[in-house]
Amino acid sequence: MAGDTPWSDLVVAACLLAGGFFLFVAGLGILRLPDVLIRMHASTKAGTLGVGLVFGAAALYFRNTAETAIAALTVIFLLVTAPVAAHAIARAAYRMNVRLSDRTHIDEWKGKYGRDGEGPADGTGAP
Repeated sequence: MAGDTPWSDLVVAACLLAGGFFLFVAGLGILRLPDVLIRMHASTKAGTLGVGLVFGAAALYFRNTAETAIAALTVIFLLVTAPVAAHAIARAAYRMNVRLSDRTHIDEWKGKYGRDGEGPADGTGAP
């Protein structure tokens, strides 16, 4: 019966479904988006939200101090490292002259990071 289901189980189910959806969107973004910078953005944003929801659901389901602490530490670790890793990947791809999408009209790094022989090659950003 519907009245027998505790609210916490419904919240856990909703978090798992939403997390799975965002993880699916992250995977789809990696497959379908046109260049490395946009793919990286999709995987870090949607992937972090999806993993956060899944681990939040696990913490709500188990309601144990150890499992909740592990889930919280994992989410905090992901929130701290995902932006740094995304920045490092984007900068490396740019320096390796990975082709950008045709829809990319603004190149804010032009002349700063040594792409196509322009600007300083040491990465200092100083002219």
